[in-house]
Amino acid sequence: MHRDLIPSDYSVAFREILFVGFQPIHGNHILNFPFDDHSIQPVVEDNAFKAFCWLEERVADLDVSKLPYAVICYTDWLRNNDFLFARQIIIHPVLRYVPLIAISENGSSISQDQLSLYRIDDCYSIPVDWIKLQTRIEFLHQFKPKVLDQTYRIARENFSIDIPVKKRIFDVIGASLGILLSCWIWLPVMLAIWLESRGPVIYKSKRIGSGYQVFDFFKFRSMYHESDSRLQQLKHLNQYNSTNGQSPVFVKIPGDPRITRVGRFIRKYSIDELPQLLNVLRGDMSLVGNRPLPLYEAELLTRDEWIARFLAPSGITGLWQITKHDSPNMSAEERIALDLQYSRTR
Repeated sequence: MHRDLIPSDYSVAFREILFVGFQPIHGNHILNFPFDDHSIQPVVEDNAFKAFCWLEERVADLDVSKLPYAVICYTDWLRNNDFLFARQIIIHPVLRYVPLIAISENGSSISQDQLSLYRIDDCYSIPVDWIKLQTRIEFLHQFKPKVLDQTYRIARENFSIDIPVKKRIFDVIGASLGILLSCWIWLPVMLAIWLESRGPVIYKSKRIGSGYQVFDFFKFRSMYHESDSRLQQLKHLNQYNSTNGQSPVFVKIPGDPRITRVGRFIRKYSIDELPQLLNVLRGDMSLVGNRPLPLYEAELLTRDEWIARFLAPSGITGLWQITKHDSPNMSAEERIALDLQYSRTR
């Protein structure tokens, strides 16, 4: 639905290029780069979380004039990031159209398999000539949206999920009653969160729901502000880490140090989930269904036998959430199996 936002010829007067992993970007990386050309604005960011937030701000208004001209990443940085940044881009409904280029030192280029897996459009060795790079970016602006449209059209049609009318009525009534009965606790919780740590009291993040739809997911904030940026530092503690070297599908860190004292309390009693009743009223979720996943988790569930979990409505609680009380240390495969079971029997 975002195809019309991507111009076949990038004719806007002001072009922003995001350089990720370069500190700083200079002429030794890209020869003849027009640093003095005010129509081209390079933006440099080393932090993956901040870089992705910057990109999301550019597409939040769905305004073509704000779309980045290109995203250029340093290959060593991408590897250190486990290609998470690239994976977040390719699953995003708008950012996936933006040209994604990798630049590497001699001898550290990305393999063809990695380029294909993470949908990186091209890889150049340092130094690369700007004229050559710009020609490639212009080509991608003209043809990449057309190719992606053909690739995703069938998926978008097949993953259109309609919630039954009776279930929707039940969701609206249930969410309304839930908000009415719990409203007395919202203000004290928000005040406690605000007093303990700075930042917004409502945590909002992008989640993938039914039919691979992306929406804003609400919770009471239970972690310190900007804790998402620390996830890479703690990934070695993930209880779903595998011994075969593969990236884990889910993330759960026992005794997560990012959680505040108030956060531990509201998580223990599931109070942090109450704002999701607003998601239900908005139609993003249902009261019962498979949990919507963060972008970095959803993009790993791409095997044919796993896709069915997204055919069911996303919800506040589901089969695996109920089951986990009896099996708190269930594996990722068991979680997926329960989600699939719900999708097939709902």
